[in-house]
Amino acid sequence: MVLTPGQTHEMRVAEELLGDIHHAYVIGDSAYSAKALVDALVARGCSVVIPANPTHPQRDYDAHLYKDRHLMENFFQRIKRFRRVAMRFEKLARNFLAFLFLASSLVWLR
Repeated sequence: MVLTPGQTHEMRVAEELLGDIHHAYVIGDSAYSAKALVDALVARGCSVVIPANPTHPQRDYDAHLYKDRHLMENFFQRIKRFRRVAMRFEKLARNFLAFLFLASSLVWLR
């Protein structure tokens, strides 16, 4: 996990988060369909399961695999059940990130 400022789109850190991923399926929503990111993933042997943004030329993707994206969405919804995460009570980013790791491990253990 990497924290970004609230006004920054996660796409700015996508390459950093996916930097060590090779020969895997990468599933994401259309917000991550930037050509640079998709080309970088394909160059590393990844199968990209990201639909194209409606404003970009359309490309094929595995719609059956794309349906599994809801598992990650469900994970984030479970993390947000922790009031401390949802309301962002922590003032310091490092404390908030530490609680995100704690909440993630608690969700994983359930």
